[in-house]
Amino acid sequence: MTPIRCFTHRWRILTVPTGLAAWPVVVAVLAGVTATAQSPTRLSFTEEQAETGRAAYAERCASCHGDNLDDGEVAPPLKGVDFRERWRAESPETLFLLTSDTMPQDQPGALDDATYAALVAYIYQENGTAPRGEVLPDDPDVLAAISPPRWSRGGGGGLAPGAALPPYPMARNPLTSLSPVTDAMLENVAPQDWLLWRRTYDAYGFSPLDAINRSNVDDLRVAWSWSLPTGPNESTPIVHDGVLFIYGYGDEVQALDAATGDLLWQYSRRLPRGTAPSVKRGMSLYGERLYVPTSDVHIVALDARTGRVVWDKPVADREEGYRMTGGTLVARGKVMVGTTGRAGGGNYIVALDAETGEVAWRFATIAQPGEPFGNSWNALPVEERNGGSVWIPGSYDPVNNLAFFAPGNTYDTGPLRDLVSQPEVTNDALYLDSTLALNPDTGELVWHFQHQANGQWDLDWAFERQIIQLPVNGELKRLVVTTGKQAIFDLLEADTGKYVSSIDLGLQNLVTAIDPVTGAKTTDPRLLPGDGETKMVCPHVSGGRGWMPTSYDARSKVVYVPIVEACMDLVPVPDGERGSLSSGVRWTVRPRPESDGNYGRL
Repeated sequence: MTPIRCFTHRWRILTVPTGLAAWPVVVAVLAGVTATAQSPTRLSFTEEQAETGRAAYAERCASCHGDNLDDGEVAPPLKGVDFRERWRAESPETLFLLTSDTMPQDQPGALDDATYAALVAYIYQENGTAPRGEVLPDDPDVLAAISPPRWSRGGGGGLAPGAALPPYPMARNPLTSLSPVTDAMLENVAPQDWLLWRRTYDAYGFSPLDAINRSNVDDLRVAWSWSLPTGPNESTPIVHDGVLFIYGYGDEVQALDAATGDLLWQYSRRLPRGTAPSVKRGMSLYGERLYVPTSDVHIVALDARTGRVVWDKPVADREEGYRMTGGTLVARGKVMVGTTGRAGGGNYIVALDAETGEVAWRFATIAQPGEPFGNSWNALPVEERNGGSVWIPGSYDPVNNLAFFAPGNTYDTGPLRDLVSQPEVTNDALYLDSTLALNPDTGELVWHFQHQANGQWDLDWAFERQIIQLPVNGELKRLVVTTGKQAIFDLLEADTGKYVSSIDLGLQNLVTAIDPVTGAKTTDPRLLPGDGETKMVCPHVSGGRGWMPTSYDARSKVVYVPIVEACMDLVPVPDGERGSLSSGVRWTVRPRPESDGNYGRL
């Protein structure tokens, strides 16, 4: 794996109106090091290096900044009076880090360091600095000791001798009053805050604020806007004490003033070469830190006030097939997160110590041979078991001290389709499509409930687990309420996992019966794929209820569910071709029978 270049930084905010992009950016300055008195090294680069930069610019930069560096239609100029005035007093380190951390815009950090240094050399040359001496280094520490270009000023003449500028007006900065997030605050979130993926531990995803209502919703106008990086952005922002924390595609985390939209700090992950960014769905605030999952399967703890990296720890090895597309859950000093992917042996839920980042425990979402329910995998060896991705953040019940997670299914359905004839062996495939109740202190599995045994249709039960108090037989009970892609809601007792009841929204044709005592589901055997026949199954694999989360209003006891009315054909693939599922089928979309042409419903 390509190593990640990491720095210990303090951060200062620079707005760059005439530099590489017209956005506020964060520039890192080495901290914690006592500088010794020494003369800066004179700026130098070679003709060959500038020519290399010219070629790279033409290929990766000219489409935005223009062929001549100052004639782009969608990006600011990289040469001219304004550019030189902005960068004349900055060391090459600053321009190098900005370029390498943010460019190219569609894939920041995609070029090697030598190419970024060559680009900086080319920009310097085009602004009048002549090549001389040695190659411009590509090490930020070395670049920091090189003198700025010191281009001459324009006709304004500069500041008069002896003149002093008044202090720069200090803008409002909500980070100065950002309070540490405590366990008590997470258990009783302030109305104006949104501290977790679904705001609160119970995953309601509901705001109690009522300033916007039926009488004034028509008066809403845009107060400010902020462009997220190009690509899928599925993360829910975090809000605390007037600071908005957002996670953008490409592993870019930004803190904004929620009132004005002003950038307060930015963290851009430098991914190893060959690592494609993936979506993330959530971050967590705890104490004075923001806990961030990354596309190279790390958890990074950032100082919430500065964006500085406090610790950076790997969760699993990406080279083995692991990914992270969910988000973090923090409770009782543990940062919990699930992995995704098709690695042999399955995925994990991992807890890291919030203070140090050290792994506290690790729970396998696929039952292992020799362990409880290890015989539920149709006698497959462990290396041939895969799936159980946790691609949605967990929820937490502080009353019972239980963290709830939801492993999904497997795409390798073929070996599980038909039960082998071996004593005490099943093909239920635990803990796929299950609710897991884990003790966050130890990682112990307290209880589990499998919503769908041997799921052969890619209809996960992978979504949020809401903790709702409802009357059961005249007694108020804490329940875990969840639904899978089939849009069937299961209700379980939160402390034991005992099945209570189910609610079918009527979007599926697969489950024909639900046992009223155990909750076990009977499926239509005619819809089992893999026999060479096309099967029409509702809903589509994207879900009658998909990854877009639900919201629960405890006052009215109403759950708001975004649903999609579409079905699918599971079509056999020709021999030798790879299907969507290893049972030998691929899916296509079809409207629901008797559809009225509307595919979305709330």
